[in-house]
Amino acid sequence: MDSFSVVLRTATREQHRAAESAPFMSALLGGRLDVTAFARYTEQLWFVYEALERDAARLARDPVTGPFVRPELLRLPALAEDLARLRGPAWRSTLTALPATLRYAARIGECARAWPAGYVAHHYTRYLGDLSGGRVVRDRAERTWGFAPGGPGVRFYVFDRLADPVAFRHEYRRLLDGLGADAAGRRRVTAECRRAFALNTGVLEDLYAELRVGA
Repeated sequence: MDSFSVVLRTATREQHRAAESAPFMSALLGGRLDVTAFARYTEQLWFVYEALERDAARLARDPVTGPFVRPELLRLPALAEDLARLRGPAWRSTLTALPATLRYAARIGECARAWPAGYVAHHYTRYLGDLSGGRVVRDRAERTWGFAPGGPGVRFYVFDRLADPVAFRHEYRRLLDGLGADAAGRRRVTAECRRAFALNTGVLEDLYAELRVGA
């Protein structure tokens, strides 16, 4: 029988590929967008991670979510640095969330408040996804727009508080394998992971639609 982390990875593989090949990401990684589009994407990440990290202190004490909520992962401070670089010192007053971003953040908030295992589904899809694949985005941004390596503008993608990212990913998957849920609960978490990927893809679709309208 496959471990739960393998079940999750297998169940979301096609959605992961769909997100990676979404028109917005293809244009971003292909160097076909300007820095304003990259800034707009970074803004949406702020709202998503604000929902993930808003109740981090409380969730760190929860028996289900606690093992996953690690200070080394927190992204809001890095996103604040990036947005200050991309949008200027008054960036907080200009942030706007796309409709799909609001739906995504709202669902994370619902899980954080009422369903710890569901919150883990969102935590897994975001943090492990950005830890694993963020280097590609960072490298493209540095080459295209001249950000200092790992500096403001791309700080979000730098997990420099993790001593060994590879070892951390292995540890995280062991935590998933030990998630306290019965078979029905694990099926529910798997479905929530798929929902998380769909919500993320919705944000990319909204970004691309906005870009096309503004072209």
